[in-house]
Amino acid sequence: MTTLAAFLAGLVFGLGLLVAGMADPAKVLAFLDVFGRWDPSLMLVMGGAIAVAMPAFAWSKRRRAPVLDAAFHLPTSRRIDRPLVIGSLLFGIGWGLVGLCPGPALVLLGSGQLKAALFVTAMVAGMALYEWWSASRAN
Repeated sequence: MTTLAAFLAGLVFGLGLLVAGMADPAKVLAFLDVFGRWDPSLMLVMGGAIAVAMPAFAWSKRRRAPVLDAAFHLPTSRRIDRPLVIGSLLFGIGWGLVGLCPGPALVLLGSGQLKAALFVTAMVAGMALYEWWSASRAN
């Protein structure tokens, strides 16, 4: 049941990204170009997402556990450290350069676009490099 729910949630999320235009790198880059030909239409997407999610989060906060698991798995660290800042900067730079972030890139990968394949390959390589670097520092 959990796998089916995860699949359906991913499917709805991917369809939402496509319908909203978040999987269109040109639209995202136009949204990020606030000093050029700025396209603010994605602000409506964010506002709509917040409006839909807010009641669900409020409902979830009143529950002891999620519907399909025994406990919530939320981040507990509130520390802002160098790896977090560097990772955030790299994420933002990558998003601003190509107009893709991981969710839309995976949606576009399903359509067979070369740009998405390159992005996902670079993303996986970066994650593997970070894991290797973290493990080497721990030893």
